[in-house]
Amino acid sequence: MKLIVLDDDPTGSQTVHSCPLLLRWDANSLRQGLAHPSPLLFVLANTRALEPEAACERVREICQALKPLLAESVAAGRWDRWMVICRGDSTLRGHFPLEADVVAEELGPFDSTLLVPAFIGGGRTTVQGMHLLHGEPVHRSAFAQDGFFSYSTSYLPDWVEEKSAGRIATDQVEIVTVLELNQASESQAAFDSLCRRLQSFHRNVIVTLDAQTDEHINILGSIVRCVHGSGHRMMAQSAASFLSGLADLPPQPLSPHALPTLRRCTEAGYSMPGLVVVGSHVPLADMQLRCILSDPCTEGIEICADNILTILDGSASDQNLVSLVEDLTVQVQIILDQNLTPVLFTSRGERASMSSQQRRWLGDALAGSMARVVRQLSPQLGYVISKGGITTHAILADGLKMRVVELQGQLLPGLSFVMADTLPVVTFPGNLGDRSTLYECWRLMEAKMND
Repeated sequence: MKLIVLDDDPTGSQTVHSCPLLLRWDANSLRQGLAHPSPLLFVLANTRALEPEAACERVREICQALKPLLAESVAAGRWDRWMVICRGDSTLRGHFPLEADVVAEELGPFDSTLLVPAFIGGGRTTVQGMHLLHGEPVHRSAFAQDGFFSYSTSYLPDWVEEKSAGRIATDQVEIVTVLELNQASESQAAFDSLCRRLQSFHRNVIVTLDAQTDEHINILGSIVRCVHGSGHRMMAQSAASFLSGLADLPPQPLSPHALPTLRRCTEAGYSMPGLVVVGSHVPLADMQLRCILSDPCTEGIEICADNILTILDGSASDQNLVSLVEDLTVQVQIILDQNLTPVLFTSRGERASMSSQQRRWLGDALAGSMARVVRQLSPQLGYVISKGGITTHAILADGLKMRVVELQGQLLPGLSFVMADTLPVVTFPGNLGDRSTLYECWRLMEAKMND
């Protein structure tokens, strides 16, 4: 079975490896991606950075490009079936159910849509339909107060009703519980019974799937492969863990401690310097930024959001943005020349007084500025660590002008290591880790973990 993942943010490949991540979805790029031997193909749609209408248009465009190629691949015997997964945020941010609705319109009909937001490695679990962050209901976290995707409940059937504006009622949502999964893992009869239950759903019913451990994810993958293989048509809205259960991959070829050996070197064999870029501004990212900047081998450079706003509102010319990027590039170069690691970061905090569209414009402009800095300096960099989805997409697609990158695996749990030609890029979600995770990531890339 081929798994086609429409990723709303370029960090969702954080549990798998050895597959292509497409940043373009023209027919040739999709055809090459579908022909890759991996069971997984990621299309980095980056829709979380878009307004709802634009996000739907992008998903529709991708699906319409995919549809004839999926039929072509099945007819050619490359694989006998496929499944589409809308990979979304494990803290429930994103355009649900809008994107799933578009996929159903273009590639359906489906018998069911599976909702699996658990990300075990990041402490996101689901028990009795309640989605938790480190054991606490996720709606109590800062992520639920997101300026674009806020919500008021962690009980997934209620969350579906809220996000669908009442179109899908709570009592229309089915739940597969931890108890059922435990029984299915212990008994073939219980496994077969749960398969039959899923096969009984039709007319694209929403089914929330509990998951508390990696074992739950693995049994879910086995059940879904079995049900899907019987001809029952499913799609999914999930976080990253579900993908590893579905794909059933072997261990990644290079261990996490071996991945930093891919750091780019000079012709003389010397390691080239790194650059850390932090666009995410959730409170967790603030803590991680303070932690890495406490090391004397790093030095921070702030991109002032107010300066970008002045340019966006027309108070300054576009030439000022060019000058700002040139000035930032010079500052980063000075730090590199001092044999320190530059940490380029945006002003902290959200601006509550701005409209959602203004905040998106500002976010795009900040990410674009950082991407242009990376583009100018990339020939002399050994690696890049990029924190934040919008920032990472801008760096890969606009800064480095990549059409496809190859996923090598995870440097730390949830942190994907991709190769942009010969330049390693660590894609770091904004909502992942603890206070020291960014610092640990940088130390790994600098081979300083055993100092």
